[in-house]
Amino acid sequence: MFSSLPFGFLFIFTMIFGTLFSISSSHWLGIWAGLEINLIGFLPILVYQKSMSESESAVKYFIVQALGSSLLMFGSLSSYSVSFSWENVMETEFSFLALLIIMSGLITKMGMFPFHYWLPSVMAGLPWISCMILATWQKIAPLLLVNSLFELNLMYLFMMIICLMASGSSIMGGVGGINQTQVRAILAYSSIGHLGWMMFALSQGVWAMKMYLSIYILISLCIFLNLWHMNLNMMKNLSMLMSSSTYSSNAVMVMLMSLGGLPPLLGFISKWAVIVMGVNSVFWSFLFMLILGSVMSLFYYLSLYFCIFLGASKKFFLNKSNLMKPNFFMSFGLMLNMVGGIILILTGVLMEI
Repeated sequence: MFSSLPFGFLFIFTMIFGTLFSISSSHWLGIWAGLEINLIGFLPILVYQKSMSESESAVKYFIVQALGSSLLMFGSLSSYSVSFSWENVMETEFSFLALLIIMSGLITKMGMFPFHYWLPSVMAGLPWISCMILATWQKIAPLLLVNSLFELNLMYLFMMIICLMASGSSIMGGVGGINQTQVRAILAYSSIGHLGWMMFALSQGVWAMKMYLSIYILISLCIFLNLWHMNLNMMKNLSMLMSSSTYSSNAVMVMLMSLGGLPPLLGFISKWAVIVMGVNSVFWSFLFMLILGSVMSLFYYLSLYFCIFLGASKKFFLNKSNLMKPNFFMSFGLMLNMVGGIILILTGVLMEI
């Protein structure tokens, strides 16, 4: 992608511009246009290596995004036909249905329950850089647009439906990743589960969602950059990594467990903050399903960790050649996930709760 300068940077700029244009628009037509500009910039990035699996994933992604855009526009036009304005939405039954259609379009674009089935198959065929962008940057615009819906004077039933979708997303993210052998598929289901936590955090306030999204992006960047650097695709490659570098394999597993929410790592801090805020809200009952999904996600991370150690030979633990020199991304990611949560607590960032 970057060898075809300036086209690589042009596509990245188009993708970033589309996201910024969408979240800064006050009109639904501008929001839709920004999302389409983002799609135009992201599709060439998906197929820059010209492999068959990337082309298949790009076609799937394009079809799903087209469906999400169709739902978004249909819901927007339906809402306009009721209130003759996109800004002033009246609380009628038809307007409620229109808002649900808009929400369905946005969560389809993100890959959240119940429209999540496309995400694991798409990420399984993409290179690591494209997976990283899909799991992080491509979720920013839909999440912030959902936040704009939460700022409206909506019905209580609408909030209940959103929290129910968030709980289902967390459960599906935990159940779906248990029998997976591809690292990309596991990270895709993990992304589905984290989307549920972000959506529930939105019901508690925009600060909670932004905090959770920022921590998730930081952890995901550390994981994807290191997996891209080591070119790890399957779970069996992690066992091979253990035989060649004890430090690298342990660092990768610490970052994965931080993504799963193991205390006291950085990923646990964001979940803990959402739990503390959710206990005092009217939607506290949904926390049980969110925590259950997170525990299942952590279960297959820990099972993977134990299988790697128990299946490895004892000889390499005493071999000095296994201590590969750590690179910058590995050391930075390990340090961030191990002490990042403690630093957040000590500096009082979470005192706003």
